[in-house]
Amino acid sequence: MSGVHNTANDVDVDLGRLFSSLAKHWFRILVVSLVITGLALVFAWIATPRYMGETRLLIETRESVFTRPDTNNSSDNSPAFDEEGVISQVEVIGSTDILKRVAEKLNLSSLPEFDETADMSMLGRLLIMAGLKSDPNEIPPEERVLKAFRERLSVYRVEKSRVIVIEFSSEDPKLAAEVPNVLADTYLAVQRDAKLQSNSDATEWLEPEIADLRERVKEAESKVAAFRSKSDLLVGQNNSVLATQQLSELSTELSRVRANRAAAQANAQGVRATLESGASLDALPEVLSSGLIQRLRERQVQLKADIADLSTTLLDGHPRIRALNSQLADLDSQIRNEAEKVLKGLETEAKTALLRENQLIASLNTLKAESSRAGEEEVELRALEREAAAQRELLESYLTRYREASSRKERNYLPVDARVFSRAIVPSEPYFPKTVPIVGAAFAASLLIMAIVTLLQELFSGRAMRPAAGSRPQPIEQVSMPEPIVEPVIAEKASPTREAVAVAAAQQRAVAKEDSKASSLGEVTVETAAEKLIAGGAARAIFVSPEGDEAAAAAVMVAREVADAGLRVLLLDLTSNGAASLPMLESAVYPGITNLLASEAQFSDVIHADLYSDCHVIPLGTADPERAMRAADRLPIIMNSLTTAYDVVVVECGPADAEGIRRLVSDGTEILVSVIETSDVAVAETAADLAAGGYKKLTLVSPSGHEPPVSPMPDRSAA
Repeated sequence: MSGVHNTANDVDVDLGRLFSSLAKHWFRILVVSLVITGLALVFAWIATPRYMGETRLLIETRESVFTRPDTNNSSDNSPAFDEEGVISQVEVIGSTDILKRVAEKLNLSSLPEFDETADMSMLGRLLIMAGLKSDPNEIPPEERVLKAFRERLSVYRVEKSRVIVIEFSSEDPKLAAEVPNVLADTYLAVQRDAKLQSNSDATEWLEPEIADLRERVKEAESKVAAFRSKSDLLVGQNNSVLATQQLSELSTELSRVRANRAAAQANAQGVRATLESGASLDALPEVLSSGLIQRLRERQVQLKADIADLSTTLLDGHPRIRALNSQLADLDSQIRNEAEKVLKGLETEAKTALLRENQLIASLNTLKAESSRAGEEEVELRALEREAAAQRELLESYLTRYREASSRKERNYLPVDARVFSRAIVPSEPYFPKTVPIVGAAFAASLLIMAIVTLLQELFSGRAMRPAAGSRPQPIEQVSMPEPIVEPVIAEKASPTREAVAVAAAQQRAVAKEDSKASSLGEVTVETAAEKLIAGGAARAIFVSPEGDEAAAAAVMVAREVADAGLRVLLLDLTSNGAASLPMLESAVYPGITNLLASEAQFSDVIHADLYSDCHVIPLGTADPERAMRAADRLPIIMNSLTTAYDVVVVECGPADAEGIRRLVSDGTEILVSVIETSDVAVAETAADLAAGGYKKLTLVSPSGHEPPVSPMPDRSAA
């Protein structure tokens, strides 16, 4: 098998020889480039020169603060000046209507440049006769002019600005400058006419609307006045209904009367209590405020003074003193009588206040009913007033707009929101053709194209290919193949078939120095096991190693041997400690099958390349084994996916039994037992268990005669 090797990638590009072909064919490259350059020079010499004129417009508001209408809809940040608005103006400038006006104004239809039928070449006539080109005579003259006009016209907006550029190319330099200028002026005139038309339409629409609004305002105000008169909703102070105002005033008067009545009743009660108790009346303000009582009190004081003076010389029984005492008693009686009169006055005042209060309450109740009725009718009155006010405001607004529109129409003041700030001038030099750039570009492009063509010819001829470094060519003396067999293998080097590899492996085995020697249990070598997998078309190879990690080396050797034969091989390590994948990788901490089962990684994350062969490997992984085993039901699905992607899937199961490998077995599966010592009891027990489990076709593989794969790491703990 060592003599059979895939040579699909055993060739490389000889860069030195590849680029030396440029020097070898330099004359051809130079001649072709010079010819193309000469043609470009002739084209630039005979081409009709074209001139370019450019006019620039700035889209901006032309209204001043003194003439701008005083409306909320007008502002410097009008939507007409945003990006979409400017682009819309670009489309307006290039519209058919404006182009027709310019064409008529400049009489472009009379120029041969704008009429293809005026000077048609013989080649063009032949193409028309052959039906390869449409006849321009079938197109109306106006459309021919517009078509030629559009081909020479370019209108675009300068990025991130409100500037519009109008470019026009022509064979006539004067026409190249005149067309964009006239086009800009025509655009401004069209915009001005559009504003004038809009203004005229506004005034025509406002006139009947204003007349109608005047009638509606008059009618609404008449309804308000009629309803106010009908409802007797007279307006008093503070613009309130008279009934409501009277109700407020009457409520205030009622409160005052009630206060006076309460005060009179309190005063009368105080005087009555004093009179009934026989107390002194001097403490009563109402009694003291009486003028008669005050004079009686003064007389009483005078009598008491006279009695005191006479008592110093006269006895109490003296007639004079008795007369004075009698007068004093009469004064006390008079004072009490006057106090009783005051009491009656207070009681009368309280009764009068009570009568006034009752009258006010009756009037208040009447006004309440009237005010309630007025309130209900006032709601309807306010609705009528609001309608009249709304109609009046709308009329005033329309009148304001009508006056503004009329004044602009009469004064012919309609500024366009655009201005020309750069007019085209007559160009002195043509923009096309530029002889030096055309000739230089033609020479550089022709050189590059011819160089690429030469390199591709050299590659496709195979002269620039050489054997790849480190390739292993197949020794002819070791592989003696019939001619018919060799040809298919060579023809399909990029993707060797399983049959071709099997034939090559069989013939290589025939001339190998070491023949496979079967033991008593059918023991074979690594090469024989690999040949059996290839020739038998096995899709899976399940390895069981009853003797532990050291025997797992057989699975690694067989996988590498099959990979060297040109098949796509993957080794899946299902040992408990990753003994099979450890010699194939740089580290023991790569994600593997446990990560895939635990849904911690995808296929692309767990498949790694072998360090010493083209074989791929899925190691044990770094996920929790218990968590991974809970998803062991996914293992058949994973095996089916791997079998679809690879020619052979080699699975190293370690010291497993028949039940342990059952979910890995499917059609096209070979069961192999790795053996170091045939006499080992574990080997015999495993073989018997597998045979009892239904796997009777067993192959014992011995890695004898091969150096076991050495791990690049001392042990797993070092990782």
